[in-house]
Amino acid sequence: MSSPSQNTLKIGVIGFGRFAKFLAKTMVKQGHSIRAASISDETHFCEKWGIEFFRMNRDVIAFLESNNDVILLCIPILSASQVIKSIPFHALKQPVLFADVLSVKEHPKDLLQQVVPQDSDVLCTHPMFGPDSGKDGWKDLTFMFDRVRIRNEVTCSSFLQIFASEGCRMMEMSCEEHDKLAAKSQFLTHAIGRVLSEVEVEPTSIDTQGFQKLIQVKESATRDSFDLFSGLFIHNRFARQQLDNLELALKSVKQQLINRMNEKPDQSINTPNN
Repeated sequence: MSSPSQNTLKIGVIGFGRFAKFLAKTMVKQGHSIRAASISDETHFCEKWGIEFFRMNRDVIAFLESNNDVILLCIPILSASQVIKSIPFHALKQPVLFADVLSVKEHPKDLLQQVVPQDSDVLCTHPMFGPDSGKDGWKDLTFMFDRVRIRNEVTCSSFLQIFASEGCRMMEMSCEEHDKLAAKSQFLTHAIGRVLSEVEVEPTSIDTQGFQKLIQVKESATRDSFDLFSGLFIHNRFARQQLDNLELALKSVKQQLINRMNEKPDQSINTPNN
């Protein structure tokens, strides 16, 4: 694998939606050379930002032959298997660091270990922020990573430095531990937001601060696609238990309220003063 010159990298990005563009802007500003491959036409954005663009279904061979140091996968969770398994790895001219930014981690880790050539490296990551939460900078925002298979420390360190230099809180942990924690945090937040959307909670004229926070949770969750939400459920083996726990907790709270309603009132409260 070639060593990047002066810590700058040639980064090829597969999948160039909103999140990939969000990352690419910072990478370009840092001086990295970006190449983007997408099934949709992103020519206009790429021309504006000095990014070389390839159509995934037509130019993928040329994209893989363009001597990238890193190939970054910014693809939807639900299509990850199809996209990763369709990559013609034989077109690579040199070993490459393959990294992903999917919101689940065991799933892409398993896929990449199955199909990425043994002489290439694998780094699983999850920036715990996005275009909305990171619009004013990445300082103190968490960046999770797992060095699944790393031989070229120079390239790996240079890629991680993209996020460290922006002030991210760098958190190294296993993909399994990430998915356990994400099921209790990210997935649970999305699930509660979707439930709030189903019961059609809306702002009122007498909102408390607590209720305003619930509105924010609903709006944040529904701003993301249902494909993302379902991907967090389908491809995180710990999510089902959290959903079951949420359902049981709601039933428990409901039963506690019913029990209290059915209790006999305290007779002393209703006794008139003599």
